[in-house]
Amino acid sequence: MSKQVICFLVVIFMGLYAHSQNFGKLRVVTDIPSSLKESSGITIFDQKSAWMVEDSGNHNKIYKVDFKGKIVKELTVKDAKNHDWEDLAKDKKENLYIGDFGNNLNGRKNLVIFKLPNPEVEKGDKITSAKIEFEYPQQKKFPPKKSKRYYDTEAFFHWGNSLYIITKNRTRPYDGKAMIYKVPDKKGKYKAELISEWFTCSDGDTCSITSADISSDGKTIAVLGYGLLWLITDFEFDDFSRGISKKLTWGYIANSNLSAFWTVPPYCSPMSGPITKGEISIVWILGSPKISSSYVNQIET
Repeated sequence: MSKQVICFLVVIFMGLYAHSQNFGKLRVVTDIPSSLKESSGITIFDQKSAWMVEDSGNHNKIYKVDFKGKIVKELTVKDAKNHDWEDLAKDKKENLYIGDFGNNLNGRKNLVIFKLPNPEVEKGDKITSAKIEFEYPQQKKFPPKKSKRYYDTEAFFHWGNSLYIITKNRTRPYDGKAMIYKVPDKKGKYKAELISEWFTCSDGDTCSITSADISSDGKTIAVLGYGLLWLITDFEFDDFSRGISKKLTWGYIANSNLSAFWTVPPYCSPMSGPITKGEISIVWILGSPKISSSYVNQIET
């Protein structure tokens, strides 16, 4: 098993898998700590490690894990309960956001995003948080009937002064529609602003949205499904779904939650040498119990 990171990642995926795992074209890099049973969100502050959270019912903690698979730091998030933590995002000021908006049955009324200061500089074992509480104004019943269950969420990213949220479709029969919302990135209580409705595809096994992120230059948005990745370019805010969308697959279908991280430009280790022109995109799958990777330009379109 290779545990060497060739280039710092542009896109990262995290998943929980069944006992029989299909990593497709992905290259296994390292094990992740066995103590992290239900990793559901990830983001990066440096070239050597990632910050992670776990899914519903686990500790209200964030974990720094190096690429050798070791927990090197963990922080308890003050004034925060892990109802259903699903994703992480970061802004240009290096604030960290935890999306506590998992809502499988569409019955929650306590949706919140926790805003944390930069965890890299925290010297203790606890970190403060501010609550960004919100609701979806279009949801009138908790839960709604099965044909109207659009309000589970596992995906968001930060841009400007806002957090952009993409919902996960739980409708039966499945109609392939994701809702795109926006909320301010400041502490408060908000009615999320509906930006658009986005039809992904009619296959609920692959096209339900499980994470999203944006390149640091704001020109590309990565949106993840089960075994699918959309790269959206040539868009205007707020409705980025009207941009040009390229759908990628890597021969892998996950059984559970996935998360993504997107950053530019890439950083490279000495073994690969410096990159002087362009960008190299790397897809990473981070799941229990492996971290794997593959170049985006090697993935089938």
